[in-house]
Amino acid sequence: MESVSLQRPAWKWQVLSLFLLCGWGWVSGQIHYSVVEESELGTVVGNVARDLGLKVEELPGRRLRLGSEESLRYFAVRLDSGTLVVSQRLDRERLCGAAASCVLSVQVVAENPLQLFRLEVEILDLNDNSPSFPTAHRTLRIAESATVAARFPLESAQDPDVGTNAVSSYRLSPNSHFSLDVKQQPDGKLFPELVLERALDREEQPELQLVLTAVDGGSPARSGTAEITVQVLDVNDNAPIFDRTTYKVKVPENTPVGAVLLRVNASDPDEGPNGETQYSFGVHTSDSVRRLFTLDPHTGEVRVSGALDFEESRFYEIYLRAHDGGVPEMEGNCVLQVQVEDANDNPPEVLLTSLLNPVPEDTPPETVVGLFNVRDRDSGANGEVSLEISPDVPFAIRSLQNHFSLVTQKSLDRESTSQYAVELIAQDGGSPALTTTLTLLLNISDVNDNPPRFSQPSYDAFLQENNPPGSLLCTVSASDPDDGDNSRLVYTIESGQVQDAPISSFVHINPDNGNLYAQRTFDFELLQVLPVSVVVRDSGSPPLYANVTVYIFVLDQNDHPPTILHPASDSDVLAPQRVPLSAPPGYLVAKVTAVDADAGHNAWLSYRLLPQSTDPSLFHVSLYTGEVRTARAFQDSDMAVQQLVVQVTDNGEPPLSTTATITVALEEAALEESFKPQDFLAGAKDKPDLTFYLIIALAAVSTVALATVTLLAARCLRRRGRAAVSPYCCCWLSESPSRDFCKHSSPKLQLSSDGTLKYMEVTLRPTDSPSRYSTCFSPGSERSDFTFLRPCPTPATLPRESGVFLPAAGTLRERAQVSGPGASVRPALGRECPPVPGASSRAGRSGVPAAGSPRRPPGAAGAEWRQRGRGLRVRILGRR
Repeated sequence: MESVSLQRPAWKWQVLSLFLLCGWGWVSGQIHYSVVEESELGTVVGNVARDLGLKVEELPGRRLRLGSEESLRYFAVRLDSGTLVVSQRLDRERLCGAAASCVLSVQVVAENPLQLFRLEVEILDLNDNSPSFPTAHRTLRIAESATVAARFPLESAQDPDVGTNAVSSYRLSPNSHFSLDVKQQPDGKLFPELVLERALDREEQPELQLVLTAVDGGSPARSGTAEITVQVLDVNDNAPIFDRTTYKVKVPENTPVGAVLLRVNASDPDEGPNGETQYSFGVHTSDSVRRLFTLDPHTGEVRVSGALDFEESRFYEIYLRAHDGGVPEMEGNCVLQVQVEDANDNPPEVLLTSLLNPVPEDTPPETVVGLFNVRDRDSGANGEVSLEISPDVPFAIRSLQNHFSLVTQKSLDRESTSQYAVELIAQDGGSPALTTTLTLLLNISDVNDNPPRFSQPSYDAFLQENNPPGSLLCTVSASDPDDGDNSRLVYTIESGQVQDAPISSFVHINPDNGNLYAQRTFDFELLQVLPVSVVVRDSGSPPLYANVTVYIFVLDQNDHPPTILHPASDSDVLAPQRVPLSAPPGYLVAKVTAVDADAGHNAWLSYRLLPQSTDPSLFHVSLYTGEVRTARAFQDSDMAVQQLVVQVTDNGEPPLSTTATITVALEEAALEESFKPQDFLAGAKDKPDLTFYLIIALAAVSTVALATVTLLAARCLRRRGRAAVSPYCCCWLSESPSRDFCKHSSPKLQLSSDGTLKYMEVTLRPTDSPSRYSTCFSPGSERSDFTFLRPCPTPATLPRESGVFLPAAGTLRERAQVSGPGASVRPALGRECPPVPGASSRAGRSGVPAAGSPRRPPGAAGAEWRQRGRGLRVRILGRR
């Protein structure tokens, strides 16, 4: 089944070198296989890998395959064994017809490196067809006057097989009149003829029955038969005779249908019907000839009835027959030989063998990306083909005879051109020339050769402080001209530390769209600018990177009120600012110093004096410096203790403010030092009216003061005895050398029946005086006022820490600052008075407040004490 022969011409090395220069691999000899037709599918034709010198294990990697369409139709290559096998039924008669040799050209392609091998597979004939006659029964009419040795052609048997399997002999059934003679043409065909051996006698035997048998040369031999009836006719002794026994004519293959090739003529000397000649094709004229030519039976004109094709058949032999109208008719025969001349009627064909598509953009120049053949079915100059490639493409053609390769000519860049339409233009050498154009769409596959690029060199994001976590800061955007995964971008934040914390705790980036979000609430006072390095990478292999810096600017919000630095409000009792009574207008009393933790406009501060001050018209505050100065000269009617409430306001939106309270004590020292009795007496002498009035005023004041002190003492003593039911509480402390003048250290609270605070008793004990004040809170007051009673009539002096001078007589009522429910009451505590008799049932034992009342924490004596429930803030100030 396998037959291999390697033909090694002397010039093989020159051809091989020329192929290698073109970048091809080509077998140095011609490999020839043979296989019998009708072989079973899978029959091994030959071992391609062994004969080509290839290793079986390399075949999958080199992608060994058949290249031509004809090869793929009938054969296949097994990569596991490297053998060429039959993949479809092989019918030699259908493939090659009656040709003496049936050889199929097979192209084998291997890659890495790219090589092209050419094989020949000969299809051997199998005796699978019996001879057959075109007509199973034929009648011959022979005149009885036929001379001995006359010959009568018979139809040849047809056998699709060739060679020894074709018709090799004929046999005639035994008879007494005819013998069989077989002639052989130059092409090997056999033509049987009847030879008259003995004269016919119609009266003796008018009809003969013969059997003609055709036998082929196969083993075993096959045969076919045809029945021949010979009818003996009366005498018609002249047969038509053609002018020539052989006619020859040349005709171009592009001769139109209907054209007359020639006109034949046959003459018959007989008269009447025996001399009337008609023309027809002889019995040996094939069916293909009958399809291409027609013969007029009356005129003998031979016309073209089909398209002639030089490439299909270059020569036709037409057997013509002329017969008369006699009975029996007589016939004459001749041969018309038609030679077809080539015309340039076939355009070139470009046959693609292999193509690498898509082509990677990093393919180096002179890389083979395609293999193809060019052929033209015409001959001579009409079959000479030249091939050109379209301009402006980065590809070129490398050629060897009619085999071509398509190679890259320069570097490729998918980002500039992702697809090329490469036109291969084949033109033959005919006149006029025919052309064929094959367009190849070559796609350029992407390689990750471009890093991502951000749309900006840097980004600025602005964020208001106190933002909610998850706020969108900005969006960074990058692009990558590559394709597919090479252009799919992923955003990340470069790791780092900010204020001893990872930067990822401040911001977060969406890896898909580049949205940058805040992870926490920012504080402008802690962080003003946060630089974030954003890294973007593509998804190629290996990935490429780019980075950009995003500057996040935290914008200030007015979230901090001004802070008073001076006067400091840390102590419970503020020292008063002492101002001489003789101070002129514009006298600097104090300076309020404040700062604001915010920035910009939010930190611009302004100062103003609030109407809650004792006498706002007596002082004025500088709008921007906070300096407190006298607005006019002091008068006798001005109160000796002035409380100034200065409001410090920032410039935010909305503005925030803080108040500072300054206690100003009008100093009389300067007045007393300048006052002398002798001056007063001298003045009195000069001004008796003034002295009189002063004496009256002094006496009146003393009387009123004494009466007031007496009345106050008596009233306090009376209420002390009924403190359990009295709505007020007064404490009296007589002068005592002992510093511990109170038995209890808890403040006195009086609660109503519903648990609310009725009143609270607060006492102050200076370190150098037993004097104290009794503070009573009226449960019926709608204004939530504290009432400060005049001091007990004991020589006492308030500590210098106290910031407010109380008048010597009368009461001073100061409105408490109410902040709403839940605010705190902050009295300055010293030691309290003993508990009021009868009050223990409400306040609890040992001064402990009852349920619902505020509880002072242990060790709170002398410190601030907060009471939540009435929303009051109280500060008690005394005077030395």
